[in-house]
Amino acid sequence: MEDYIKTQYPGIEKKFIVQEPREGTGHAVWLARDLILSDEEVIIALGDTIFDVSLKDVLGQPESSLGVKKVNDPRNFGVAELDSVGYIRHMVEKPPIPKSNLALVGLYKIRESKLLLESLNHIIKKNLRTHGEFQLTDAIMRMVEKGAKIRTFPVENWYDCGNKESLLETNAVLLRKTSNTPTVNRFENTILIPPVVIAEHCHISNSIIGPNVSIGDHSTIRYSILKDAIIGSYSEIENAVLHHSVIGSDATLRGQSQSLNLGDSTEIDFG
Repeated sequence: MEDYIKTQYPGIEKKFIVQEPREGTGHAVWLARDLILSDEEVIIALGDTIFDVSLKDVLGQPESSLGVKKVNDPRNFGVAELDSVGYIRHMVEKPPIPKSNLALVGLYKIRESKLLLESLNHIIKKNLRTHGEFQLTDAIMRMVEKGAKIRTFPVENWYDCGNKESLLETNAVLLRKTSNTPTVNRFENTILIPPVVIAEHCHISNSIIGPNVSIGDHSTIRYSILKDAIIGSYSEIENAVLHHSVIGSDATLRGQSQSLNLGDSTEIDFG
């Protein structure tokens, strides 16, 4: 992400902080405390979600507001309960028995940043963890207890990318919406089945690609069949049949029919 932002947006002011160890969403925001001015308006967006929402409208909200969406099973998300006039009265992270179906989508506009940082500092100094981590949900709940008035706004299209299954589903949805399949097939003895997106400088031959496949820069694919897959940059795949798979960047795979989830810089040879 750091490389992408530096390359695509060289003119904006930017700071990067690495969260080590990873101790929850609240801890991640707390690490940036020295970059946030007292009561400066803050937008927080979690990195494993994609939202289809007008950020201009979000920025125009007169009060602190959190993005929510009604879901059938909110047990894997932060959940918000509202009072009779639409303000948040209670929040909890991944409740076993939810009292609301309003899931937090991971998009927050906070006006009372001083109170947010004080709340984060409180839960971290007191070691108040939920599910083993310092949760942003708990800090915002403490803000509510301290008198902050926080509303919600609906997010209709929300794609969670927190695991392999949801990541592949989101990839397929976005590919269908953008329709980026190359109009000219420049690859030797290769069939492209839309929708697919193939980055620059890829070498592909004697293969069938698609549907629902994304391939990163400078990847090489030979004698393979890929379906419902995400392939990172600088990866090499040969003599493989992959479906429902995520392959990281700089990975090498040779000879297998499989559903895989391989991290960056992995090499596997089934030959």
